[in-house]
Parts: sequence; structure tokens; C-alpha cells
Amino acid sequence: MAVKPSTLAPELKRLDAMSPARLKGVGPALEKKLAAIGITSIQDLLFHLPLRYEDRTRVTLAARAQIGEHMQFEGEVTSCEIQFGKRRSLRCSLRDSSGSMTLRFFHFSAAQKESLAVGTQLRVYGEVKHGRGGFEIFHPEYKPLAQVNAETSDTLTPIYPTTEGLLQPRLRSIIAQAVDLVVSKESIEDYLPAELIAKLKLASLSAAITHIHRPPADAFGGWDRDAPNPGRDRLAFEELLTHRLSLRRLREDSDVQAAPQFVGENQLLRGFVANLPFELTGGQRRAFAEISDDLARPTPMLRLLQGDVGSGKTVVAALSALRAIDAGYQVALMAPTEILAEQHAINFRAWFSPLGVEVGWHSGKQKGKPRAEQLARVASGECQILVGTHALFQGEVEYAKLGLIIIDEQHRFGVQQRLALREKAAALQINPHQLVMTATPIPRTLAMSAYADLDNSIIDELPPGRTPVNTLIVSNERRGEVVERIAAACETRSQAYWVCTLIDESEVLQCQAAEVTATQLAEQLPQVRVGLVHGRMKPAEKAEVMARFKAAEIDLLVATTVIEVGVDVPNASLMVIENPERLGLAQLHQLRGRVGRGSIKSHCILLYQSPLSRNGKERLGVMRESNDGFFIAEKDLELRGPGQVLGTAQTGLMTFRIADIARDAAMLDEVKDAADFVLSRHPQVVDSLVRRWLGENIHYANV
Repeated sequence: MAVKPSTLAPELKRLDAMSPARLKGVGPALEKKLAAIGITSIQDLLFHLPLRYEDRTRVTLAARAQIGEHMQFEGEVTSCEIQFGKRRSLRCSLRDSSGSMTLRFFHFSAAQKESLAVGTQLRVYGEVKHGRGGFEIFHPEYKPLAQVNAETSDTLTPIYPTTEGLLQPRLRSIIAQAVDLVVSKESIEDYLPAELIAKLKLASLSAAITHIHRPPADAFGGWDRDAPNPGRDRLAFEELLTHRLSLRRLREDSDVQAAPQFVGENQLLRGFVANLPFELTGGQRRAFAEISDDLARPTPMLRLLQGDVGSGKTVVAALSALRAIDAGYQVALMAPTEILAEQHAINFRAWFSPLGVEVGWHSGKQKGKPRAEQLARVASGECQILVGTHALFQGEVEYAKLGLIIIDEQHRFGVQQRLALREKAAALQINPHQLVMTATPIPRTLAMSAYADLDNSIIDELPPGRTPVNTLIVSNERRGEVVERIAAACETRSQAYWVCTLIDESEVLQCQAAEVTATQLAEQLPQVRVGLVHGRMKPAEKAEVMARFKAAEIDLLVATTVIEVGVDVPNASLMVIENPERLGLAQLHQLRGRVGRGSIKSHCILLYQSPLSRNGKERLGVMRESNDGFFIAEKDLELRGPGQVLGTAQTGLMTFRIADIARDAAMLDEVKDAADFVLSRHPQVVDSLVRRWLGENIHYANV
């Protein structure tokens, strides 16, 4: 049951304003370290949630140690000496009634050696490894038995996110004091309405906080499992609710803004459709009808356009752009990579130049006079659609009359970047419409959480003539056979891709790998014309190579993952992807989508390194069995989690502390209803919830 603020003890009324310095052992230096990980109040300490748990509730006999497990032991030090070899180390032997094991320290002091004198009784904890003489633990946590209670802990030990200079034991001690406040007062300010807690049968906040920081010994050891956990479920619900409330605030803020209305006859649109060499699919027509309805309204459109690889989203984006341009407004089209932005610029110029529409190009690498001239044309309004990378929202870019923003590959950008581009129209005192697109289909669970501020349109069919791609999983030990297959394909005038990836995310190393591979393949296949494209080439060089590949002047294109999106060569019917086990399923599906774009039977070879992990086998098996991007996206979410699927480390999208979209999917409908209830009946709690869970990200809710 929720605790009313009036019943709280005075010192607990404002946990969000109470400094950690009020706790024992927290001085200015430690306060600074806590602030470095976002902890500036006692409430922040309570909501600094464990990453995982360790079981220190029992002591195990040495004879029952298990390799790879974290376990706790007690015994007597029977030897302790410095050993010299490849690495100098302090080696101690610990014996109990069943046998002995080795404790090894590679970093140690003279005082530490003295504390581990022969005869000392210790309790130790660490990961058991296999050593030369039996079981070993490297750098175990340990304490003399004289300094610990004879009884073991009756709760699991939490492991928290930390920072340099802030060790787990100290952080645990501080958080334990904060939890003691909750336990002793039996209350913490609960912002969820009491009727909502009762209806959904949620645990109380104080019980949830205590359970998460001090789970009983018989509780499961983490919250990534399917076992019921009332404390975890309560906090996960509150976090998902807060996330949705913040995005709803963003949408509500947008819905009271003025936006240009694009209505009436549209000569440009008719001319464009008449010149298309193909008929629009039903899915394209339906999606554009939804977009057109939004563009005719006086409030800003916020719409997500989804479609599988090759479904024709770019054409729908072009139709939308012409609506704005015909009404006298400018369009900004932003893509995450230069190669994709360049492809868009080429396509839009080919489509729009016959209509008399000026298409501009802008990126961070554009310099000197061309850059200055381009910016001047944008500022004057001569440039009607500007295509580029994130440089489109940099300070020096000024638009004359920005009415529509189109963002491709939405998952590569964060909310902040969308807002920054929107601010470019602030001088007009209107909000531009926003259309964000993704060729990485988004599972319903993610659409309900990460994109709760966006309406959703789906192109649910592919153009006629597209052929499903046959996917094969081949070990790198059969590389020679794969090279022969490339040769055979090129002999029949087909073209092929060879995609290089590395476990190291360094772009430099990725490009070096592609260069080496291109050289090797050119030597092995002298009759094949080999080209190379990677992210560190100059834009003009990349454009030239891609143009030659499209013109069939290159048979085999060796590339990094820069070709993931935006490359359309119908004659390419074979793709080899090296080290596919290192990529996400959605990215593999994107890469595979570069072939099968014509009527030729196409193949994708996933050239993996042995041995494959169990998870790796399952993931590659999904690629072999399915060409359905939405099914693949669901499996990617299930196997990798939302953080990696969305790429939150790069995008600035909010990440979750305890909620797990795949695990907590069943909650999302209740979260949606709860958000409506809170906004309509208890709007005063929204700011407090957002501050509790999002902290510095509160600006998402206040823009």
C-alpha cells in the first residue's frame, strides 16, 4: 500500500534532497566519487540498483569447489610465499577439513603478505579456477575470521555499478546505511497512486527496495530470469511507467505547438508519381495516406515509418517531402552515415531534378567554398531539401523555412538529436513535422516503450519481383570453397559483396581488415574485378566506387558494414559476411538485404569462426530459417536485449536500470493504461517520478 507523504518521518520526506554526506563515512572525496556515477542524494543511493548478486550465505568445503563458480571458503593459511616466474605473485595455501586450495595475488604489498601469515584463519570469496596444483582463486576477497561474524550472511550480496576508486565493499556499506533508513522507518515516499498499487497488486516501494538490495538466501540470484520476484517487478513497472510518462510529456508538449499545414493540390507530387518506373505497393499507399493526414493538421506530426529491407520507405519519404516543398517549406533529411546520406542525395536528385526541386548535400567533412555556398543556399531558401548526416543540426546551419524533418535509421539517433534538429525551426515559431524511418523492424514491445511518443506506420509488403535470399552457414575452414563460389558467380556476370567485420569496434582496424581482404581476393581471383569501400575513404572516393559497382564495372565489392543500408544494386546476387557471430541479427538482416533486390536467385554466406557458442548457433540459425525482418527483430530482442538492439550506447536513448523489455513485455499494456491514469488523475507525481528514475535525463520530459 502506498504511504501518504504526511505519514513520513520528517527526515525521510525529502530523500531526494538529502545528501549522502549525512551517512557515516561519506566525506567530500567520497561524495565526489558518488556524484561521478550520478548519486547526489540518499534516494539516488536507494535506486542505484545491483547489476547481479553473489551467494555468500554458505561456506563450501574445499573438496567441493566447482571450476568457474564464485564460492566462499574458510580455512587456515598453511603457507605464504612470493613466487617468481613469468609474473611475480604471492601464493598462499588455504586448508580446511576436506583439503586445500591456492590463493594467488599478482598485486600485493608487504603489509598484505604479513596479514596472510601462516596460521591465520580466513574466510575467502572468489571465482574458482583450475591451477597446476588443483583449485586456485586469483585475488579473492578475504577477511580474518576474527574480524567477521561466525554466522554467514542471510542475504545475497549485491554487486553494484561503480567507478574508479570506489570499491564494492565501501559502496555496499553506504547503500546498506540508506536501506537501514528505509527498514527502520518502514517508509519511503511512494509516488504511485494507492489505487493503482492495489489494482495491480504491486509490492510496496519500501518492501521492493529492501528486497532488491537484500534478497533472501533462497531468492534467485538476479532479475534476468523468469522466476517471479515481487520486488523486481514493482521497480521494473515503476521504471517503465516513468519512461513512458516522459515520452508522453514530450508528445503532449509537441501537440500544443503550431505546425505548418500542407493541404490542397500538389503538382509536384503528381509529376513525381507519373515518372516512377513502377507502381506503388498497397503498403506504400497506406503509409503515405497516414502521413498525409498528419501533414494536413496544424500540430506537428511525430510518426515512425517501419518497413522491412527493400519495402520502399525512401519513396514514401520522397512523397512526404514533396508535400512540404509544394507548400513552400524546406525539408531536412538526416541519415546516420555518409554513405547512406550520399545514396539518398543521389536518389533524390535523380527524382527531384526533373521537377525543378533543388537537392542540397551537407556533412561534417564538407569544407571551404562548397560548404559556405551550400549553407547560403539553405539560409536563403533556394535549397528546398537538404540531405546529410548529423551535421544538419549543427549551429551554423540556418534554414529559411524548415517544415519537415525526415530521419532515416531512427535507431541510430537519440531523442536529443531529433530535438536539436527541430529547434532549427524555432525562429519561425512553428514546429516542423517529423517522419522517422527504420529498416530495422521494431518489435511491438520496443515500439511501446522506446517510441511511445511516435505514431506508427508499417509498410507490410515488398515490391513484386523481390526474391527471398537463401542463407548458408559455413565455417571459415571452408573459405577456399567460398572463394571458388565467388569466382563462379562472377563468371555468370553476377556481382558479389564480401563484408569484413572485426571483434574490435575500431573503425581503423575494420578498414585495415577490408584492405587486406581485398588484396588477398584480388590475388586469388585475378579474373575478377575487385573494389573496396570503407568508412575512412573520402566521400568522393566512396561515391566513385559505389557508382562503378552499380554500373557493373566492379564484380566483387569488399566492404565494411558501411554498406549496411542504402546500397541498391539489383545485379548483386551473392554476399559473404565474415565473422557474422559478432553482429546483431538486425544488422545481419540489413546487410543481407543488399542482395535479392532483383529477379536473380540470391545467396548469403555467413562465414563464421569455429567454435560457435550456443548463443551464436541459435542466432545464425534464425538467419538461415527466416527472411522476415519483424520475426528476426523479435528474436534479436530476445537474444541480445533492448540496449544492444537499439544501440543505446551510441544513440543517447534512455537505458533501463532494472526493467527488461523482453522479460517484462507482459507489463507494457498495463504500463500504457497506468500512464493514462496518472496523467489524467495524478499529474503532480510525474516530475518526481522522472527525477527519481531519469535524473539528468529529465530534460527529455521538459523540452
